[in-house]
Amino acid sequence: MTSTIRMLSTLGLMGAMRSLSTAFETASGIHVDADFAPTLALLKRLRDGEAADLVILTREGLDEMIGEGRVIAGTAADLARSFVGIAVRAGQPHPDIASEAALRKTVLAARSVAYSRLGASGVYFAQLIVRMGIADEINAKATIVEQGFTAERLVSGEADLAVQQISELKQVAGIEVVGPVPHDLQTPAVFSAGRMANANNAEAADRLLRYLASPEVVPVLRQSGLEP
Repeated sequence: MTSTIRMLSTLGLMGAMRSLSTAFETASGIHVDADFAPTLALLKRLRDGEAADLVILTREGLDEMIGEGRVIAGTAADLARSFVGIAVRAGQPHPDIASEAALRKTVLAARSVAYSRLGASGVYFAQLIVRMGIADEINAKATIVEQGFTAERLVSGEADLAVQQISELKQVAGIEVVGPVPHDLQTPAVFSAGRMANANNAEAADRLLRYLASPEVVPVLRQSGLEP
């Protein structure tokens, strides 16, 4: 009978994990049962008692789980960094987002900006527009996504711009990533993995953790829009 690992992961790793899980399963014979959601949603599910062997969260989220005794501190591994980016529907002009002034002008000119409520990128963007003094104007016409991929709102025509981790934007067909929000305006999210203290399959989870933290996964991470 094939061994199975239950993994809960932030959406930011979804693209990379599709191919990495397949490669791991082929090499190990261990099946990865993966579920993807924003970190804040996963934290609530874990606190509500949902079982898992391995979790991939933002570093802050993982540290909370370690602090609560849900994740074993010694297993924690930083896997990748991710920057927040801006996307448009495929074929649309790419607006200027190269500086704070250009970004401010671009988001103000948009008919609607789609961003997430529960994801790390959405929390960041909400704080950014407050800092830039344009929160009221943007939120009056924003398309707020509870969870999932904001770029889907570009394809549906609900928004002109989508804001999310670049690795998440790249999961949606029919859109184009304009680029990252200027790096001086953001701190990259760090996605980190750890084994649950009550893991049913601890040995297999540790094996997957070692694989995800190894140099051989770097090309896949980069291709999905992440930085190792």
